Amino acid sequence: MDTKLGYIKNLNKDKKYIVEASDVIKNGGIVAFPTETVYGLGANALNIDAVKKIFKAKGRPQDNPLIVHISSKEVLDEITLEVPRIANIIMDRFWPGPLTMIFKKKDIIPNETSAGLNTIGIRMPSDEVALNLIKEAGVPIAAPSANISGRPSPTDMETCILDLNGRVDYILGSDSSEVGVESTILDITCNPPCILRPGGITLEMLKEIDDKIYIDKSLLDKNDKNLKPKAPGMKYKHYAPKAKVRLVEGSIEKTVEKINEMMHNYIDDGLKVGIMVTDETLSNYKDGVIISLGSRNNLSTIAKKLFSTLREFDNNNVDVIISESFEDTGLGLAIMNRLRKACGFDIIKV
Repeated sequence: MDTKLGYIKNLNKDKKYIVEASDVIKNGGIVAFPTETVYGLGANALNIDAVKKIFKAKGRPQDNPLIVHISSKEVLDEITLEVPRIANIIMDRFWPGPLTMIFKKKDIIPNETSAGLNTIGIRMPSDEVALNLIKEAGVPIAAPSANISGRPSPTDMETCILDLNGRVDYILGSDSSEVGVESTILDITCNPPCILRPGGITLEMLKEIDDKIYIDKSLLDKNDKNLKPKAPGMKYKHYAPKAKVRLVEGSIEKTVEKINEMMHNYIDDGLKVGIMVTDETLSNYKDGVIISLGSRNNLSTIAKKLFSTLREFDNNNVDVIISESFEDTGLGLAIMNRLRKACGFDIIKV
């Protein structure tokens, strides 16, 4: 198919691109569009045929549920069976923003959207282009990340074009995504609520509202082959570049030593090696394609650069990527979740 492109420099002056993209949604097509987390690939969440196009374009497994994006809280009454009190408190604090909540769904949400579950993930993005697109379309928009399934999620229009040109009807571009990793997913159908995917809204932030909120143990269980994913990213290998990813976890000193050892072994085997590091350790590596994510003191920058850096290694045609690790606290938990999924839990502990 021919993919049409539209780029928003100024929301008021470039409104026509919002209208064009919303018309595609209204007519059952699929649109890549920016959000504050990553770029999404959207369709009318209530249109079965449109939703199927998302799975086809991405090559996404049919049992991997989609997230529904809305532009106002009032829509919840139309698509959910109930909104618990705790959900309202959390929404007042974090919506619009990078937080998805799992609700019991009404039948108006097709099983194709929820992957046959009686629940659905819903969020209200804070990105103005995304919000205006949803409002203009007049329907909730189901949207996973706008990439080929399993690849690093896109945080800019150029990456969407690289993955999806000719596969989708419209690519709507704007600024690069601010957060850089997908939304936190919080299941509020259980008590206490449970985090199914870490993201920009951290466990620590959510515990300020309810200190009983916890992380689902399956996030760290690589062996659960029978896991039925209640939220995107729980079952399948995700966020992976073309190169093999190895993750080294441990103290900084031991990590640097191990990565240098591994790097030289790979080079001796004739492989091109990429090393994903931080500013604090950059000078400790001399060989290979070395890219810093930024300072360990600024996890927001590291999260924002994570996926684009993984793709940059692919552009350098490396065979294997060795990455440093981060502490499993705050935003570091989301970064480590993406790295562990990217390497398929192929982790070296030192």
